[in-house]
Amino acid sequence: MAEEERHDRLSRRGLIIGSAAAAGGLVVGAAGGAGAAVSIHAARESTGGAGGDGDEEVVDLTTQHAFYGSAEQAGIRTPPQRYCVYMTFDLSSTLAGDLQVLLARWSGAIAQLMKGKSIGQVEPARADGVALDTGEALDLGPAGLTVTVGLGPKVFGDEFGLAERKPALMRELKALPSDALDPALTGGDLSLQACAEDPQVAYHAIRDLARMAKGTAATRWTVMGFGRASAGKGQTTPRNLMGYKDGTRNIRDDDEYRKFVWVDDDGPAWTQGGTYQVVRKIQMNIENWDADRVSDQNRVIGRDKSEGAPLSGTKEFDTPDFTATASDGSPKIAPTAHIALAAHENNGGLKILRRSYNYTDGLNQYGLLDAGLLFLSYQNDPAHFETLQARLGASDLLNEYISHIGSAIFFVPPAPREGHYLAEGLFA
Repeated sequence: MAEEERHDRLSRRGLIIGSAAAAGGLVVGAAGGAGAAVSIHAARESTGGAGGDGDEEVVDLTTQHAFYGSAEQAGIRTPPQRYCVYMTFDLSSTLAGDLQVLLARWSGAIAQLMKGKSIGQVEPARADGVALDTGEALDLGPAGLTVTVGLGPKVFGDEFGLAERKPALMRELKALPSDALDPALTGGDLSLQACAEDPQVAYHAIRDLARMAKGTAATRWTVMGFGRASAGKGQTTPRNLMGYKDGTRNIRDDDEYRKFVWVDDDGPAWTQGGTYQVVRKIQMNIENWDADRVSDQNRVIGRDKSEGAPLSGTKEFDTPDFTATASDGSPKIAPTAHIALAAHENNGGLKILRRSYNYTDGLNQYGLLDAGLLFLSYQNDPAHFETLQARLGASDLLNEYISHIGSAIFFVPPAPREGHYLAEGLFA
């Protein structure tokens, strides 16, 4: 696992900063420049099962995560930050060497960005000079930034001469019952997932890395996420835009990561320790959902809205009992409720790591709220996602309120060691 570097923190319990400068209502400041630490302890009652002891979470803008390492890339096992900018690219060059150079340049730049540093001059000495770094993250600090890079199916085709080094299970996703895909929001040859505690830090990383790609890759589609919609180890469970806690039963333990997330197979050596990233842009019919009675919303999800408890229990982390019945003999959790169809108990023990974010695109052409879920999952076999989504897409009660409008798959190679670059073994 990429090691997290923690720095000294200034903290005051229940600190409230009265400003609305940051998206989503969370304000993160870097007083006194990049070297200053500001901690926000968000006072919350403990839910008792998220892995912390705790009644508070900390936002520390001096937090750094290491880019180089001997295991997976940062941004997968890393506890989810509060903001994400996700972008895909199409390769415009057919030369494997151009891709190799881009991955090497990206590696060096990402290592700098994750330290809170610029990737070059912001204000060139020459009057006619063009800046290498766009500068909007100066003095903001690292803000827990992680940038995770993925490689799409086309990279491993015959066009680049890299087919023999393809990850063992890499392929396009199968068509799924839930698909209502917009071609403009589907596919891609490269992906960048930038997550941070400050949205401007995440945006800056994507902006400058996209500039570096010009001539080799062109942007395809992007989503700006806010308000994490999944929980990592030690975190309280956040809520999605439907108002329900999301990620209660997410993967947290090392054994589960080894079993379900990290690649350990007979594929090429350079792929071992990597993982497969699936991304889906899921549009929510927010206003229809808001008009539904909460008792029916609970039935659709299979949990109550306030506590997040399964309808067969009383607390969020109670194990759902899918055989429990009400006084009239009906199941307390409907067989087609969202949590019933997604539960590992009902899928042969199968789990995936979810690392999703809420998103909004403002208003649609009808003047309705255009928002939903940037769904991101990591698994060591794409078939695991397909198995779960095939069940959900076929009969989930939630399907009345959502549409899967975007989709892509990428292989995420392990982190490079110091002095090396991402996917270096692909070109050996």
